[in-house]
Amino acid sequence: MRQMLSPTTARLLRAGLCLGLVAVIAGCSLGGESRYPKSRQSGQSGPIYENPPSIFGEGGLSIGGGEAGTNEQGGTGVGVNSFLWRASLDTVSFMPLVSADPFGGVIITDWYSPTQSPEERFKVNVYILGRSLRADGIRASVFRQTRDATAGWIDASVAGNTSTELENAILNRARQMRIAQLGE
Repeated sequence: MRQMLSPTTARLLRAGLCLGLVAVIAGCSLGGESRYPKSRQSGQSGPIYENPPSIFGEGGLSIGGGEAGTNEQGGTGVGVNSFLWRASLDTVSFMPLVSADPFGGVIITDWYSPTQSPEERFKVNVYILGRSLRADGIRASVFRQTRDATAGWIDASVAGNTSTELENAILNRARQMRIAQLGE
């Protein structure tokens, strides 16, 4: 005579079997050799290993332009040009940061009041638009507020060339960093 399992017990048993199968499959990759032995040349005594080929080709997968594994256009590891990124952070370093996303290329500062003019405050958003060190690879937005009579802040106009001057300062700093690092 065959004994029937309750639906709850059957579900738990299936879930346990699935978890066990996942654990066995995951365990196959633990502790294994991740390099392949290479044939020895004459005169060599020990084994020589080489890294296995990648399914994405030599150098791995490149997302966002440039060749993977190279330092082309200011390096890998961030989604934007690293010289523009570091120069932007360096240029706005006197302001408190709210957000800095190196993969999206966005830097947002908090409001900052200069000591010489406490009745006004500024906020900056910097957008790095690509991996190239070019003038069209960066955009900056500058916001200004002034204190009104009721001790509140109201939006005020910013000189038309302020954003452009900030972009130029970032570009000049990025060029200095590139020259210092690459010696060009």
